[in-house]
Amino acid sequence: MEAGQRRKSGINLPAGMSQTTLRLNAISTPKRPTSNLAASSPSKSSSSCSDRFIPCRSSSRLHTFGLIDKSSPVKEGGNEVYSRLLRQELFGSDFGSFSSPAGNQGSPMSPSTNMMRFKTDPCTPNSPSIFGYDTSLTSDVSTPPKPPRKVPKTPHKILDAPSLQDDFYLNLVDWSSQNVLAVGLGTCVYLWTASNSKVTKLCDLGPNDGVCSLQWTREGSYISIGTSLGQVQVWDGTQCKRVRTMGGHQTRTGVLAWSSRILSSGSRDRNILQHDMRVPSDYIGKLTGHKSEVCGLKWSTDDRELASGGNDNQLLIWNQHSKQPVLKLTEHTAAVKAIAWSPHQSGLVASGGGTADRHIRFWNTTNGNQLNSVDTGSQVCNLAWSKNVNEIVSTHGYSQNQIMVWKYPSLAKVATLTGHSMRVLYLAMSPDGQTIVTGAGDETLRFWSVFPSVKTPTPVKDTGLWSLGRTQIR
Repeated sequence: MEAGQRRKSGINLPAGMSQTTLRLNAISTPKRPTSNLAASSPSKSSSSCSDRFIPCRSSSRLHTFGLIDKSSPVKEGGNEVYSRLLRQELFGSDFGSFSSPAGNQGSPMSPSTNMMRFKTDPCTPNSPSIFGYDTSLTSDVSTPPKPPRKVPKTPHKILDAPSLQDDFYLNLVDWSSQNVLAVGLGTCVYLWTASNSKVTKLCDLGPNDGVCSLQWTREGSYISIGTSLGQVQVWDGTQCKRVRTMGGHQTRTGVLAWSSRILSSGSRDRNILQHDMRVPSDYIGKLTGHKSEVCGLKWSTDDRELASGGNDNQLLIWNQHSKQPVLKLTEHTAAVKAIAWSPHQSGLVASGGGTADRHIRFWNTTNGNQLNSVDTGSQVCNLAWSKNVNEIVSTHGYSQNQIMVWKYPSLAKVATLTGHSMRVLYLAMSPDGQTIVTGAGDETLRFWSVFPSVKTPTPVKDTGLWSLGRTQIR
């Protein structure tokens, strides 16, 4: 058929296709009456066209589905026979034999080896959806993200702490479950009762000794003190009376950790001693594994595992009965002082490295795998895991001296707090889990409202920390 004849037919036919190709025999239906349209047809022959509509696909956007990618080869492992059969079923038996008009390589009727492969239409990036709304809108529009929790950027209380040492390896601040804050200042230990801001001098070790570490028992009645001479003293915090003195270390005791019944102490002599108040001996066990000073020590919440960090850049995991560590984790490249066990997931511990490392790393102690890590940009001095929400707070030294709050496990940053002018070496958390106190070599203690209350509120004592002001601790 000539081109002019094709235009007169009113149907846009591809090259090589005649009008007779589209002429179909009418289907005989003896039991059904002939339609009015058929009766009014001028032709009575059996070869007349039926009322079946043959669409013209020249205006369709079949290129969106990769139907015209004639130059693309069949992918390795593809089934050409299946593709040909699928095209014939969709577009008729003659589809594969149609040829494109000269100079029109992009004809939508061209056979394709990339059948039904969806592609984005570059011509209409902002075209409306067939469902009547803009497809660029995501499902987040219907459920807007929860706004980030607001954390106050300034401390709500500041205490002066004269002689608070600027020493990375010491642990001089702890907050008891009975709401009493203990602080080691030089040779003395002071107790600050949060409910009434009363300050009590617990002890003075004398001119030849000094306070290197503090740790309350979980019940909050007794406090242990590690000294420069390597002793471990236990005091009754309510009566300000020394209960016991235990030896065993050759030099300063920089870190202490209580389980339900065992007091562990770490020293510059590289040893960890296990003390039991129920027996008369100074210690009941010695753990050796670190090659340098032990500066981090924490029992897991279920008392099954003890994590220790040292100036040898190692994080060691011990169980209740081991004489040797069950795990040696050596990915840190600086001293490991900051350690925190998750109260939400068993066997999950976080550790922080010093100036040359700057990373917080998260470990599964069941298999020793590192689950995640984050570069904080500064020396990691302390870690504490919130018991109210699955978040962790870190304090930092060189070079930004900041306090950071992270979500877990996403490690999204919740807040960054600044205010200390020197390394934030000390960290403790209030009994209700909402307030943290930080200490630094700038000789101040700062109280921050960081975490929300528990989802099921329980009566708690008034912390007495809500008035602004600056008080000297002695």
